[in-house]
Amino acid sequence: MQRTAIYVRNLRKSFRKRNGFRKVSELWALDDVSFSVAEGETYGLLGPNGSGKSSLIRILSTLLIADSGEVEMLGHSLPAEQEQVRRIIGRVSVDAAFYKKLSARENLLYTALLYGQKARDAEKRAIDILEQLGMENTKFSTPLEEMSRGMQQKISIARALVLNPPLLLLDEPTTGLDPKSRRDVQTFLEKLKEREGTTILLTTHDMAEAERLCARIGFLAHGKLVAEGTPEELKRRANAVDLDDAFIKLTGEELSDEELVGVED
Repeated sequence: MQRTAIYVRNLRKSFRKRNGFRKVSELWALDDVSFSVAEGETYGLLGPNGSGKSSLIRILSTLLIADSGEVEMLGHSLPAEQEQVRRIIGRVSVDAAFYKKLSARENLLYTALLYGQKARDAEKRAIDILEQLGMENTKFSTPLEEMSRGMQQKISIARALVLNPPLLLLDEPTTGLDPKSRRDVQTFLEKLKEREGTTILLTTHDMAEAERLCARIGFLAHGKLVAEGTPEELKRRANAVDLDDAFIKLTGEELSDEELVGVED
């Protein structure tokens, strides 16, 4: 029987929003969300901007604390065991933070050393990852501030993977990448899962990416998980010709052109 890697039950998170000088409203980013991900599974979360995807990833990666609900990551509960959780996850976000004056190499080695890895081993793994992602060795010593957003996103992915974590939390990891780079990342994730048995939670706007990588998919809308299943199950349930059509029928929403593309010109 497969072990549960990510367990989420009745998760709720709200934010207060001020409307005018005195009036304050409460916005539910996540409203009673429940799902689980088996060890070694790739699970996708699809939803438009504002649906709660990034808030969920931030809670699972210990950057936010939920208002209520249960969360376990490989048996470690949050927020009580957040230090243990931080050592078993890698996180990639579309707005990754770096030391922009430092090179790609220096950023990656800094992260590896923080987690107690040997510099030589970490550097070798980082170079191998970047080569598989289609990045030339000559860029390894270039300061991050001189790189394009797409190049910086590759460094962000490598930074999460250089630690070889059993859990990967990927928040729109291919946003900003050109089509070839996006395919390189997708191929790398497939090989990583096959080789290491890594558990992956992926948020994306790219329906084709979700269908290619994810064994199961959840549709988020207005902070609620409105549908869940394999891509084929979701299409059958909605009587849809493709996943995009299934998403629209089951959520009542449509992704914008910008969300669907998410690629640099």
